Amino acid sequence: MLMSGTAANVKNSSVQYIARQVILDKAQNMFAYELLYRDSDHNAFPSGVTDGQATGRMFFNSLMLVGLERLAAGHRAFINLSDESLLQELPKLFNPDNLVIEIVERSQNIPELLKTVLRLKQQGYHFALDDYDGDERWLPLLEHMHYIKLEIEQPIIKTTMMLKKLKRTYPDVKIVVERIETQEEYNFIHAAGADYFQGYFFARPEMLNHGNIEPSKFAVFDLLRCTAKKNLCFKEVQQRVAKDLSLTARVLKLANAKAGESKVEMKSIAQAVVYLGEDAIRQFVRVLALSELGLDKPAELTKMGLMRARFIELFLKPGGNEMAEQGYLIGLMSILDAVLEIELTTVISEFSLDSSLSSALLDYQGLLGGVLRLALEVEQNNWVEAEAILNAIRPATGKEHLFDLAMKSRAYADEVFAVVHTG
Repeated sequence: MLMSGTAANVKNSSVQYIARQVILDKAQNMFAYELLYRDSDHNAFPSGVTDGQATGRMFFNSLMLVGLERLAAGHRAFINLSDESLLQELPKLFNPDNLVIEIVERSQNIPELLKTVLRLKQQGYHFALDDYDGDERWLPLLEHMHYIKLEIEQPIIKTTMMLKKLKRTYPDVKIVVERIETQEEYNFIHAAGADYFQGYFFARPEMLNHGNIEPSKFAVFDLLRCTAKKNLCFKEVQQRVAKDLSLTARVLKLANAKAGESKVEMKSIAQAVVYLGEDAIRQFVRVLALSELGLDKPAELTKMGLMRARFIELFLKPGGNEMAEQGYLIGLMSILDAVLEIELTTVISEFSLDSSLSSALLDYQGLLGGVLRLALEVEQNNWVEAEAILNAIRPATGKEHLFDLAMKSRAYADEVFAVVHTG
């Protein structure tokens, strides 16, 4: 669940923060939000964090898991991107609708940035130059921007003169003025012809927070090694993603974002990986590694999810790989509501799950649902109930087989847990 205001109490200790500040038009109507990275409930950009780290953490901890539309409440969203993220064409991971990419003032390598901007503009992406200071190094970019953002300077006539000059030179570019703190400043800027307005005079950044689970460093770097190969093996990627709940969540969200309005239903991790394609997978892993996500100790909840996923996969293996893969996904998704502090119905909606998977998760319907119920009863050592479910879905299988699967799934989870712990 997305929450506004101060940090809410959540069961998961890994809480992610993001702030949003309103941008208004000339009539002081809502135009857009700027989304701002935060690492605590202290409403300020954290010290010691690079643009690249902030970009990666905001993208993969908030935009991908919660969704751009929900964070910006359906409005246009301005987001800051580091220059390295732009050069990697990170925006292509998201639909260009209602997205404005801000080029930060610390950006370097302007000639290469210009090439990237021109390519992405052809694909429908919109750009803003943040904190424009009049430096000549920005000249190649200015005419290709949709927005130029200025900060209020004192005396304010310096800002109004720069604003008017920009309006004369680039009449098609919209000017956004930030850090407006008084009625007098707003009056001056409005009279000078600014198009959009932002600052404490209208609203301070609003803090949002949400539950999250981060991928382990080992899993990220293992994926990085996998995707560094000249010929990408989708099976290897799928196997690595399947061992980490947070990577599973991000890959499914990424596939959903790429699908856009078509809302392709994902039946397995393998389907999502193949749907994304080689370029998007490589981008995903590069930026994930760049942002240095990860906790040294994976949550016990994740370990339980791995055990459940493996149990269901092994039980369904005789029915073929496709069914087994769907079972593994069901096992992981069945604990995602607790991990991310969101309703299971929201999980299903956000990740565009196939109807058979949805009904299995919500109502234990079908073979998948039956095996999920079986796994839950085995976890709780409810062997009478487990045997009754087993007799209903596979009467020819003896109860001792469940003991064997439980041991194998626990060994699998312990192995993955131990490897990640030492990573």
